[in-house]
Amino acid sequence: MEDRKYTILLADDEKEIVDLLSLYLENAGFSVIGVFNGKEAFDVLCRKDAFIDAAVLDIMMPGMDGYTLVRKIRETSNMPILILSARSDDSGKILGLDLGADDYITKPFNPLEITARVQAQLRRYYRLNAPAAQAQERITAGGLVLDRASCTLTKNGREIPLTAIEYRILCLLMENRGRVFTKSRIYEHVWGGDFYESDDNTVMVHISKLRDKIEDDPRNPVYLKTVRGLGYRFEKEK
Repeated sequence: MEDRKYTILLADDEKEIVDLLSLYLENAGFSVIGVFNGKEAFDVLCRKDAFIDAAVLDIMMPGMDGYTLVRKIRETSNMPILILSARSDDSGKILGLDLGADDYITKPFNPLEITARVQAQLRRYYRLNAPAAQAQERITAGGLVLDRASCTLTKNGREIPLTAIEYRILCLLMENRGRVFTKSRIYEHVWGGDFYESDDNTVMVHISKLRDKIEDDPRNPVYLKTVRGLGYRFEKEK
């Protein structure tokens, strides 16, 4: 990451949580803007003088819920978004990830883990957007072209929008066509943290979203294959 102080937007309707996480994030070298409802968070993001690098958002907030806020952020920004929620059910987690969140942490939480996950997301986000040594290299497969110079994907000449997480997963699999990656290996490579059972759906949701974007028929994928009982692979060209 660049040698500068990154600003984290922290939104939760519990003041104790905002105060606690602000303390840990500031001790880790971040600037923190703490707010207590979704509307305030959205107002901060709309300010021209507020340069937000990542967001940690609660789901159940007054004014605007976290899901709506994630959707609005994704309309204009690819910044890292971490959801912090009391909802531990799979449906809530899947919905948050499907809307564009990069990570989902359930309460109660360890503030050191939150800090580590924020740091990991920022490292990967800014490394992704930094000039790459292999800037001119393109990976092609059928009608797909993954351009690592611009971090873009095209299919038959048409650009396919990807989130930062989707790009990293696809880059990993396309660089290693034919090799099987378990969910835990994908998670550890892309998210940069230890894989827990609760992270299983995180990987599944992003794989599903990638198939929706790159496959003509996501139910019968040509490129992104499931290897039952093992994981996923990007099919070698025949």
